[in-house]
Amino acid sequence: MSTRAGGPEPRFPTSLGMSTASTITLLGEDLANDLMGSVSLTELAYRMVTLCTPTSGQVRMLDACLLALADHGFTPTAIAARLTYLSAPDSVQGAMAAGLLGGGSRFLGVTEDSGQFLHAVVEGLDITPQTPGEWDEVARDAVRETRAHNRIIPGLGHPVHKRLDPRTPALVRIATEEHCYGPHLALFEAIGRVHPEYLGRTLVLNGAGVVGAGLADLGLPVKLLRGFALIARAVGLLGQLAEEERMPVAMDTYLLLEHHAEFVDPKTLVANDND
Repeated sequence: MSTRAGGPEPRFPTSLGMSTASTITLLGEDLANDLMGSVSLTELAYRMVTLCTPTSGQVRMLDACLLALADHGFTPTAIAARLTYLSAPDSVQGAMAAGLLGGGSRFLGVTEDSGQFLHAVVEGLDITPQTPGEWDEVARDAVRETRAHNRIIPGLGHPVHKRLDPRTPALVRIATEEHCYGPHLALFEAIGRVHPEYLGRTLVLNGAGVVGAGLADLGLPVKLLRGFALIARAVGLLGQLAEEERMPVAMDTYLLLEHHAEFVDPKTLVANDND
């Protein structure tokens, strides 16, 4: 086949998966003989995105980040998945997709938002700070600039964990142990230290935000960080659907809303809007 009469055959380059009648290759390696049983899914995700082979420490850190985002109980994403499964039990893919589509600015999105925010600051530095005190000065500039434009600092605060997000010290510890602690985590910790000077209150470092910093320090593309959050949440959603099979709550959730629905005359709403 050609693109036009007498023209060149079309070419679609890829460095990822290829298949023949008897083989499957991935990243140029034999899937069955070289990768299966030797490479974890976490390592494969890193390799497919970066085209580089991670160290064992980088794999451990990425795995910890994915675990940190996998599941948080009855979040809107989990509820959406369960209710969709109730409505269409023949469509596991629909239920999974419903949950993943809810991964936005309020849930899961903070990972990407934090990573991009921190990366923009780090990329703008002429000299990389070497001490916590130097990072504090960079953090002060970043907080002042953000506040001056009436923007929020992504990754500060958590709706449940008001004193400490338990994921935060664990991720920092693992990053340090595996020599994966880099400028993004250093900046985010510094923001955690200095922000009360400008906000007038102390907010926790959200674990999902720390994940964003950790993923950026692993050299992963900041534009794709939400994709890693979705990988993690897909695992959690599958667990939610499995639990819905064992201990269903979706029907009760639906009936609770149905039985407590209260009609509001739309005329009163229009009248209130006009007042």
